[in-house]
Amino acid sequence: MLKEIFLPLVGKFSFLNIFQYITFRAAYAAVTTLFLSLLLGQAMIEWLRKQKLGQEIRDEISDMHKSKSGTPTMGGILIILSIVISVLLWQDIKNIYTWVCIVSVLGFGAIGFIDDYLKIYKRNSAGLRASFKFTAQILLSLIIVSFIYINRGIETTLLYIPFFKFPVLDLSFFYIPFGVLILVGTTNAVNLTDGLDGLAIGLVILVGIAFGILTYLSGRIDYAQYLQIPYIAGSGELTVMVFALIGASVGFLWFNSHPAEVMMGDTGSLSLGGIIGVIALLIKKEILLVIVGGVFVLEALSVIIQVVSFKTRKKRIFKMAPLHHHYELSGWSENKVVVRFWILGGLFVILSLSTLKIQ
Repeated sequence: MLKEIFLPLVGKFSFLNIFQYITFRAAYAAVTTLFLSLLLGQAMIEWLRKQKLGQEIRDEISDMHKSKSGTPTMGGILIILSIVISVLLWQDIKNIYTWVCIVSVLGFGAIGFIDDYLKIYKRNSAGLRASFKFTAQILLSLIIVSFIYINRGIETTLLYIPFFKFPVLDLSFFYIPFGVLILVGTTNAVNLTDGLDGLAIGLVILVGIAFGILTYLSGRIDYAQYLQIPYIAGSGELTVMVFALIGASVGFLWFNSHPAEVMMGDTGSLSLGGIIGVIALLIKKEILLVIVGGVFVLEALSVIIQVVSFKTRKKRIFKMAPLHHHYELSGWSENKVVVRFWILGGLFVILSLSTLKIQ
């Protein structure tokens, strides 16, 4: 919005030309979300506490985290609010990707909000029925991916694999179910990871740093040609969204670090997973997302393996799933699990960025 307001005035005030630069607007999008998070965070925590919107702890992990019962949840509202305000201010509102991202953040956040509200209203950790929640995620993903497909460019349906310069396949119409799978998988992976203070939000910051670099490079034809990666016209604006995401996440971590004053809830985890998945789709990094978000993938796989093993063999592979609880039950402190998972997440980010040249 600020770009549309100030650029026409460049003839009179030449210094306003700075608003055309993505790097400038991305930096201040991060500053804006960070400022809003820190400014509004404590007030929102107090409001959530007064509304008695406290976290219900699963029975099987109550011994480890019983002290967290009643901690204000639905802190994802703060993340979503700060991101949307910042993006509307600093991102190009004429860019189609701006609105795809906003719809994703608000849509998945709404599903998570309903789930969180029902958990608190019913005073249990069940929330929405799994079938309803999953169906809602699929329908929203279908709408988003179908919109991307209808407005597709040359690269949209092509499938790229890390370490390979050229696309390996044109998915054509099958891009739609593929995209839905990416979005649903990413939202649930982030949601499953959100189980320890600061764990998921710290990993989102790391993923955001990687995507901040990737979106900027993908939106610059000179850099894209040099690195031999897909050039996606207009995708450079996604850098603003990613930096807004980073700023909001850092601000939320201020309150979510151990011992957490607030939890993001499904409101936050689903919205964050949704925006990460959408950005991966838009810049053609769907498969690379498996590496960038490697810890999220491991967390989701641990749940799948645990369920399949128990249903087929009546035996558990892990002491508890998702994976972070397994290590807690193995004797690691909560802080140690979080920091070590962050380190692992950083290694995945480095590996993912290395693919820019190793191909």
